[in-house]
Amino acid sequence: MQIYLAGGAVRDLLLGNTIIDRDYLVTGVTQKEFEQKHPSAQLVGRAFPIYLIDKQEFSFPRGESINEELLSRDLTVNSLLLDENGDLYCHPKALEDLKSKTLRPASQQSFMDDPLRVFRAARFAARFPDFSIHPSLIDTMQQVAKAGLLDSVFADRIGQETVKALSAPRPGNYLRLLTKSNCLAPWFEEFLAAEAIPAGPPAYHDTNVIEHTCRIMDKLAGDPLAAWMGLCHDLGKTLTPTSDLPKHHGHDYAGVTIAKNLTKRLRLSNVYVAGGAIASKWHMIGGQYTQLRPGTRVDLLMALHLSDTFNAFFSLVKADQGTDYSEIAKRDLQTILATTLPPEWQNRGRESGIRLRELRAGKINRKPK
Repeated sequence: MQIYLAGGAVRDLLLGNTIIDRDYLVTGVTQKEFEQKHPSAQLVGRAFPIYLIDKQEFSFPRGESINEELLSRDLTVNSLLLDENGDLYCHPKALEDLKSKTLRPASQQSFMDDPLRVFRAARFAARFPDFSIHPSLIDTMQQVAKAGLLDSVFADRIGQETVKALSAPRPGNYLRLLTKSNCLAPWFEEFLAAEAIPAGPPAYHDTNVIEHTCRIMDKLAGDPLAAWMGLCHDLGKTLTPTSDLPKHHGHDYAGVTIAKNLTKRLRLSNVYVAGGAIASKWHMIGGQYTQLRPGTRVDLLMALHLSDTFNAFFSLVKADQGTDYSEIAKRDLQTILATTLPPEWQNRGRESGIRLRELRAGKINRKPK
């Protein structure tokens, strides 16, 4: 049995980066022999054998030789193997592309065989913003989309790649590359026409909806939930009638349903479902926080508190509208949560809820001190 350190771990080793995940390639044994030697191994691969041992992946070759294996991987910069003796095996373009910082497909066929690699490529564009996109990568991604292969990818796998991209240094690049390669449909179909829609009047916006969205996502790098909320916050603008452009009256409430639909389609967790809807519904109101009526503040802050999106939301407001209201809002939330109903008003159903809201609103000053 021969075991190789594979893919991204070797890439990061060569780049001098910290190795986060270690994946391995196993050759020279059958699956049965591998299972006998490692009884704790869990088979998780569907299209081809992949085993998990202590959260590390051990895969079997896709090709009949090491060269075929390298060509079957996603990107040239990930088509790398390091054996136990320290010998390096790499795609013919791997070292050249690492040096020039270029994202290039290992082969067009490898993307056709596994269309998820379209989203992996977009995720790497977000992770390595200083790498350039080779024209062959865009062409390959376009060919995958044109062949209708994106429809067959499992939703949860796309969701996983998306969350990883949201955690990257330049999350907006994920959406940018999917747009440039015509790979938005069917998973991000809400953005199909966004590149042709102005983000708003020229006095406030100098670009289209898709690029504005990407810029906001980039400002929120480091917080995947906030970056997702940035992705969703202006979805309602894609529904604006052409006759109303470049204004987008009511786009905040208009985007709530499509934000929920997008999040659920990718099978993201409930905090992302809530975050996307809240970002769409409240981001314009949140940008006027100090001018809001006390009752509206209570409604907003309780929605954020109950959905665990408070910090991400005010990060979004700052990225989108330039003002940081988080400290003021935090004090208001503390006041709200410390305000409770007196015993005589408890257990009256809806009437109790109305009274509690009134009490909480009364505790909040219209103008911060």
